[in-house]
Amino acid sequence: MKLKTCATALTLALTLGLCLTAQAKEGADQYPNGAENWLAGAVPPPGSYFLNYAGYYSGKLRDGNGDKVGGASVDAWFDALRFINITEHQILGGNWGWHIIAPLVHQRIRMDGGADTESSLGDITISPFILSWHRGSWHWVAALDVYAPTGDYHSGEPRRSIGANYWSFEPVFAATYLNAQGWEASAKFMYNMKTTNTSFSPVKGGPKMDYRSGDEFHADFLLGKHFGPWAVGVSGYYLQQTTNDELDGQAISPALGPWFEGRKGRVLAFGPSVNYTTKKGLQLTAQWQHETLVENRFGGDKFWLKLVMPL
Repeated sequence: MKLKTCATALTLALTLGLCLTAQAKEGADQYPNGAENWLAGAVPPPGSYFLNYAGYYSGKLRDGNGDKVGGASVDAWFDALRFINITEHQILGGNWGWHIIAPLVHQRIRMDGGADTESSLGDITISPFILSWHRGSWHWVAALDVYAPTGDYHSGEPRRSIGANYWSFEPVFAATYLNAQGWEASAKFMYNMKTTNTSFSPVKGGPKMDYRSGDEFHADFLLGKHFGPWAVGVSGYYLQQTTNDELDGQAISPALGPWFEGRKGRVLAFGPSVNYTTKKGLQLTAQWQHETLVENRFGGDKFWLKLVMPL
């Protein structure tokens, strides 16, 4: 394959890898950025809880300069089901718990006049280690999330892939400040460390290669005010890739063109959020998050509905 043809095929493959949030890069995001907002660091009392995150995302592909790539867009519906159990058992003074998250995705990708539509289970998240503490107006939690490559993956066909086809490991720290006047500030900080996708191919039926997506720092955040059972505020997220993408152990080279240069992604998103809590502890959240400062990813808008239900 001539160098120019190879570079073109590789460009398409690298810029169209997708996941739950339909972000553009080989090695898609396994965490749905912006998922945590109200009381992100305030883990509930011991017991079992069901959470449901449902929403819609629409975006257009952006290059390394933040400019739109013509004809490349995504629309995705998602529904993530989460079960969490917090126990009475304490470690270092904090309650130990665990959780599991199973995402379902329906996505449609458009590129160069064509489109692909796929529906599949995404990559499942498991955390065997959650520790939570509470002291006055402050609440915080430390955890380790493990992402398993359970999502549908098609080598050489990134527009059809929902799973990332690699394991990743993510330390988590979240904190919430909620005072007596109802003002809340919450943030969840994460650092995602990825393993290698050993089944990557730039084209369908092509030779398999090792592709490792760069590690990423990302955070969800919220600032808001509670009024009785209601709360209103601004929520969002920030993501910055910290290491280069690598192909067969070598950093993606800028010599292949301006799309490459390590393929480091970035995004900042924010928007309004409304929360309602019933007397029985059922929580409902609705929010819209608009993405800006986007590089090497799809950039657009995300609409969420979140349910928290004590069992």
